[in-house]
Amino acid sequence: MNRNLSKDAAKARIDALTEQINHYNDLYYQEDTSAISDFEFDQLMEELILLEKTYPEFLSEDSPSQRVGGTITKQFETAEHAVRMLSLGNTYSETELRAFDERVAKGLGHRHYAYFCELKFDGVAISLVYENGKLVRAVTRGDGYRGDVVTENVKTIRNIPLFIHGHEVPDRFEVRGEIFLPRKEFDKINAEREANGEALLANPRNAASGTLKMQDSAVVAKRRLNCYLYQLIGENLGVEKHDQAMERLVNWGFSVSPTHQSCASIEEVLSFIADWKDKRHSLPVDTDGVVIKVNDYQQREELGFTAKIPRWAIAFKYQAESAQSTLLSITYQVGRTGAITPVANLAPVSLAGTTVKRASLHNANEIIRLGLHEGDRVWVEKGGEIIPKITRVAEEFRKNNSLPIRYVTHCPECGTELIRKEGEAKHFCPNVHSCPPQVLGRIEHFVSKRAMDVDSLGTERLKALINQGYVSNAADLYDLPARQHQLLGLEVSEEQYTSNGSGSLYISLKKALFAVTEGIPLSSIEAFLEQTETEDTPRKLELFRTYLSSIGKKVTENLHSFKRLTTELADRPFEWIEDFVPVYAVLRALGNLPPQVEAELGARCVEKKTVHDILLPYQESLHPDYLERVRKLKGTTFQEGVISNMLEGIKKSKDQPYEKVLFALGIRNIGENTAMLLAQHFPTIEMLEAASEEALLAINGVGETLVRSLRDFFREEVNQEIIGRLKSQGLKFESDREQPILVSSKLAGKKILASGKLDHFKRDEIVEFIESHGGTYVKSVSKALDFIIEGADMGPSKKEKAIKLGVKLMSEEEFLLLVGTADKS
Repeated sequence: MNRNLSKDAAKARIDALTEQINHYNDLYYQEDTSAISDFEFDQLMEELILLEKTYPEFLSEDSPSQRVGGTITKQFETAEHAVRMLSLGNTYSETELRAFDERVAKGLGHRHYAYFCELKFDGVAISLVYENGKLVRAVTRGDGYRGDVVTENVKTIRNIPLFIHGHEVPDRFEVRGEIFLPRKEFDKINAEREANGEALLANPRNAASGTLKMQDSAVVAKRRLNCYLYQLIGENLGVEKHDQAMERLVNWGFSVSPTHQSCASIEEVLSFIADWKDKRHSLPVDTDGVVIKVNDYQQREELGFTAKIPRWAIAFKYQAESAQSTLLSITYQVGRTGAITPVANLAPVSLAGTTVKRASLHNANEIIRLGLHEGDRVWVEKGGEIIPKITRVAEEFRKNNSLPIRYVTHCPECGTELIRKEGEAKHFCPNVHSCPPQVLGRIEHFVSKRAMDVDSLGTERLKALINQGYVSNAADLYDLPARQHQLLGLEVSEEQYTSNGSGSLYISLKKALFAVTEGIPLSSIEAFLEQTETEDTPRKLELFRTYLSSIGKKVTENLHSFKRLTTELADRPFEWIEDFVPVYAVLRALGNLPPQVEAELGARCVEKKTVHDILLPYQESLHPDYLERVRKLKGTTFQEGVISNMLEGIKKSKDQPYEKVLFALGIRNIGENTAMLLAQHFPTIEMLEAASEEALLAINGVGETLVRSLRDFFREEVNQEIIGRLKSQGLKFESDREQPILVSSKLAGKKILASGKLDHFKRDEIVEFIESHGGTYVKSVSKALDFIIEGADMGPSKKEKAIKLGVKLMSEEEFLLLVGTADKS
């Protein structure tokens, strides 16, 4: 950028960039077209931002640069909806829809009415309030009465106007709609997360909801959320029908669903529903039905509401599509609480516009209810069009000698015998201290920002360290510096792996084909697998042999390597898991192995969770060419920079104060405030452990449940060992906070919060003052508070919550009178 532009030239360039960026935004959001690359778009935006910084007098409030985010929201306030955000009644059949139409006709006393139809999108409902043409507030649906204020995040959504320019814009109005993450953006985010070794997002709807509640609006801006608006609310709007309101929204610059249509009768509604049954799968967003509303507002008033839903609108849900597939195998996933969830691996089948390969079976009861046998043909459908499930077995296709599915008896992660408590549906792994997923939950809490605040230790890196035996408890983190040399090359992502029912490790077919061939990029293998997506794995392997012969790159060598793989697969019987093959077969196919590796490989493919860990002891004995092929099997790995940052974060965590360490230990029922409270009364871990039940119960806020949790925690030998190791590493188990000099006990046992600006105290002074009179300062509003000192400009959300919870509000003067220091100045 030329920084020596004249003001006129700068203004002209800013105007041109604004027009250009808005044009590309319109193409993307209105026509689903990307005319330029993300890089080129970012370059234009960066130039605009720099120009506006250099010439701030030309910065407009509705400049596209105002959507890049950067605001940090620590806590989302709540706000009440002026008009309740109602849910709709649902119907799944033509008969029920006709019955709805009859109720409308009866309610109005005639049939002179029309409907407005649009597809029902799977996103997050949002309310947008505009005053004097400016977006002033964005609130989620919440419970229908109140929702979370997410204004700064919503401002980053590029097709939501920040300012309204147009005719007949009311001084104040509200629009409602659905925020969603387009499928292509969802796929793009997941591809990036996979490349970075991060956990994949579950589905677009959850991703949109989670994005909308992120603290950093700059991150929200990068997600490229979209929004369709479907309702206009306000006084004296000058519109009498819904289709008129939608036309007005379009004229004001809002994005409205491209699927809407006015229908003069229920027959036209049914025709609309039929037209979109298959077409909807081509839309950029998931849908599960059609919303039907009476078009005339006056007629809506006449029809009114039931206790929960409007009588003038209904949602027609498409019946979940079903298809037949073959049950290949069942794998068992272990949750962070130890709960076991069985997952059915299926032959690929096309369903509701996607290819389904897996379905949840929930628990052992579901397997019994379905009566599943090995190799069964099963009917599969998508519950709510999103999550696949098995609905029944096609018993007419069952083989005579097939055996019933037997639920696993031991944990697939750690081998511990499972338990099932009376009255509970799920099996659990009781190995709380060693089972990897359960260990992950505790260590994630330990390193979290509110606890030890260890940088560079996200979920996927922790999972890698736990699953590969480097970490089994918090104390092990502080031993990692001594094992730094072993971490280089450690696999971060394990998304490419799965295991069969016997615990044998499998790897994705994509990675296996990439490793056994040369000169073929991974993108070409991905393209091949996309083209053969509906074929089962044996058929894909047959087609890949033909593919290798046709591409003309190292054909002889690749066919030879590929034959080694197929021979290994044929020589040993194994379970088929769709799109995965046994790691044992792949490692043998990559080349000749030394005798020791050959002898131990089978056992290690059951014991270990990654290729890196399987081969780690044999690195020196393996040929460099073999190791290069192994490298192609791996996902994202720990590199020197990551390891350095991680170890530095571990080192810095040793400076965290005692109350943070106490919270990080994860003792049941001890949150941040309770940890601070206990640290104040028992300034060392030894004093806390030795505290009598009477001494603990004497603290306001400590009850018998918490006392039992403390006793149970200190009673376990493994916890004592961890504390000892953490002490030896220099973590703080003694408070270094100066204890306040007790002036009086007038506030003894009282939990107090101060909010707003105080005349007599600064923030740290009021905390010290309360504690010097025997009270406890608490940071957040809760029922446990005795009262709140209300200062000037107290946050409205805090005040509202206090009133709702019945917490007393006290002025600063009343507080000083209570303590007897009203003359303080």
